[in-house]
Amino acid sequence: MAVLVSGSVAIDHIMVFRGRFKELILPQHVHALNVAFHVPELRHTWGGCAANIAYHLRLLGEEPLVLATVGSDFAAYAAWLDRHGIRRDWIRPLPGEATAGAYITTDLDDNQITGFHPGAMERAHEVRVDEVSVPYDLGIVSPNGKRAMVEHARALKARGVPTIVDPGQGLPILERDELVEMIEGASVYIVNDYEWSLTLDRSGLDGDAVAARAGAVIVTQGERGSLLRRAGDVVEIPSVAAESVVDPTGAGDAYRAGLLYGLARGMPLERAARIGSLLGALQVAHPGTQNLSLDLASFRARFEREFGAPL
Repeated sequence: MAVLVSGSVAIDHIMVFRGRFKELILPQHVHALNVAFHVPELRHTWGGCAANIAYHLRLLGEEPLVLATVGSDFAAYAAWLDRHGIRRDWIRPLPGEATAGAYITTDLDDNQITGFHPGAMERAHEVRVDEVSVPYDLGIVSPNGKRAMVEHARALKARGVPTIVDPGQGLPILERDELVEMIEGASVYIVNDYEWSLTLDRSGLDGDAVAARAGAVIVTQGERGSLLRRAGDVVEIPSVAAESVVDPTGAGDAYRAGLLYGLARGMPLERAARIGSLLGALQVAHPGTQNLSLDLASFRARFEREFGAPL
């Protein structure tokens, strides 16, 4: 089943500082900071919310249709997507632009300093929903350029397509009216617990009012599971214990892929969210955001063990 996935496609540049930031950053001089970190380790990994969601959907046997813009440096990433059977028909390279990139430096205490260059993502609105010629069952609007998030959500809802709205890291760039419009008529509005607090603050709405405007709200809480909220009703979705926690990056995108998989197959929202919980727990045991491999028979068996019901 096809799922339209709009959002960022990015290249992550991960550097490891074999020391501690606090040893070089002097509190009394933060007003005039000028410091360099020696980073002998550098990894380039494929990322971006839309691509991460698409990768995990493909693991589950779905057909993701990615709607995004990238730069002229996309060739190696394109080859990676091709090897994993992820269509690139609506991923548009923009000459003269760079693919969006995160530049992350981590120290020995797992503190991070991150710079994000949006690059081609800022022009993601140039690839429109109405250009997608393949039928799809539902869509997700994940973090992206501001105009793209607003316009893609508007276009999907106007077409009557069940729409999951996931502003994530893009939430702070939305004005109040834009955020409320994106929430209004969404099938599901999904954020993490910090973003939920930011949603309430920025929208000026309380939790019940947000839930009344969307079909449902999901608030993910990491190892504490997630909350499924409809008007006047809150259901706790249990977490799945990870076998190990190697890298939490990408767990949220894996959760969303599991949610989309369940919804695309007509499952109740509670069951779809449980699939998301399991897929997220599997993802955190792997470094990077697109390195998980999956055996579907084992995945179904694990789901039944965790939740006491067949998938």
